[in-house]
Amino acid sequence: MNAPALPLTVGFQGDASLGALLDALQPHGARRLVLRYDGQLIEPGYHVTEVKAGSFVTLDCGGNPDAWQETILQVEDLPASAEKPDHMQVGKFLSILEKVAARVSLQPGSRLTFEVGPPGRPMQIFDVEAIHIEAAHVVIELGPRSAICKPRHRAEQEAKTSSACCKTQSGCC
Repeated sequence: MNAPALPLTVGFQGDASLGALLDALQPHGARRLVLRYDGQLIEPGYHVTEVKAGSFVTLDCGGNPDAWQETILQVEDLPASAEKPDHMQVGKFLSILEKVAARVSLQPGSRLTFEVGPPGRPMQIFDVEAIHIEAAHVVIELGPRSAICKPRHRAEQEAKTSSACCKTQSGCC
């Protein structure tokens, strides 16, 4: 069986789950793991400071209830040091998550969030936009998470779906 040509991109458009991330990373344990956020690459000395497993029950501005599971990976962007002159390997990152999963219930289908920031600065919240598999690195491309009005967003999505339906069926509209 032929391996796919590199570079290879797995797209998520901000809708990644923990399980999808793990599946995408698993075959690439020897490559270096790099995060790209806020227009920059994370420094080689970065540190995974906390892994959070959350269960959320909410009520949006339209009075609609919602519930979901979320896994939050908190990462501190530290400069490279003599001890850590290179980005960590994907395998090490996966072993960190395995150790957490042994003590905290991590749900594969949970929404994935990254909290990233350098020391002394506020963290920023990101979604996974894509994963780029390169010869020596795996780059997780993070995109900002915007606040949204869920009822308006739902209405916009429904309008797109219904207009697409009408465009594809002759005589529909």
